[in-house]
Amino acid sequence: MSAVLARLRRPVVAAPMAGGPSTPALAAAVSNAGGLGFLAGAYLSPERLAADIASVRRLTDQPFGVNLFAPVAPPADEAAVVAYAERLTPIARRWGVVLGVPVGGDDRYSEKVDLLLADPVPVVSFAFGVPTSDVVDALHDRGSEVWVTVSHPVAAVAADEVSADALVVQGMEAGAHRGGIDDTDEYALLPLLRLVAARTRLPMVAAGGIADGPALAAVLAAGASAGALGTAFLRSPEAGTSDAHRTAVASSADTRLTRGFTGRRARGVVNEFMRSFDEAAPAAYPHVHYLTAPLRAAARAAGDPSVLNLWAGQAHALSRDLPAAEIVERIAGEAAETIEALSRRFLLR
Repeated sequence: MSAVLARLRRPVVAAPMAGGPSTPALAAAVSNAGGLGFLAGAYLSPERLAADIASVRRLTDQPFGVNLFAPVAPPADEAAVVAYAERLTPIARRWGVVLGVPVGGDDRYSEKVDLLLADPVPVVSFAFGVPTSDVVDALHDRGSEVWVTVSHPVAAVAADEVSADALVVQGMEAGAHRGGIDDTDEYALLPLLRLVAARTRLPMVAAGGIADGPALAAVLAAGASAGALGTAFLRSPEAGTSDAHRTAVASSADTRLTRGFTGRRARGVVNEFMRSFDEAAPAAYPHVHYLTAPLRAAARAAGDPSVLNLWAGQAHALSRDLPAAEIVERIAGEAAETIEALSRRFLLR
């Protein structure tokens, strides 16, 4: 069970957002406001992750977490990856870049686990898979809680079996990558919370489309101990979100799931790249991620949203351009007001 969740003053978790948006400043601001800030360890070198952890500690004395991507097991279809690279070559030429090498790899997972064993943090969460019991036991021995991301009710059982302390229950509304074991899961958040609660007594952190107080109140009523907000923080000054990404998040544009950017399904604001290449993209993570990285970097530097992975949840239009602490306070306050109003309504009957 999670002592960290039980001690939160406000039931708000800053969902880890790899690739730039999650920063030490954002994690610290959320923790200082009474929520739980998170660093995204994915795509960072162990050395950079260690530096970011040190930065958070300089900015707050409150608990925070670090998220890792568990190694992805299924092998990629090399022929499909080559065919996708050929499909992308013309657009890469137009941008004056060479596509990246579509290699596999585990994002230096073991090294990052070793770092977190040597320099423990209050919470270590995992996406894409369930850590092995020896990793969980070792983290517990260092005083860290272990949270596991699930997007299917059955996955809750596997997380319980390795003695996880909490589940991050991610619905299909969530922005960015599907965090569960299988990226084809398509459970909406509220029914997923209830189905997971029927299988385990582990505390749940709800993730997916939570951008205001009434939504946070809804997931708390559905059994969650806290809500994980990612997209809601993308426009905050503490986030490392690019200008083009901020603009897209502030819009009312539709989102959808795509493999086009990384080879793993992820939700983002629909743009030209998604419309042109999604159907051709193979299920090959992290191969496609490395393949498209130079193209995305060039587009980001140019501020061109047409080729960027504009990760965002379905409720992105409700996001606010406010400091992270104010977002925590407002959403938690709105949730409390919503719950109080509902309580009064039932008492009047």
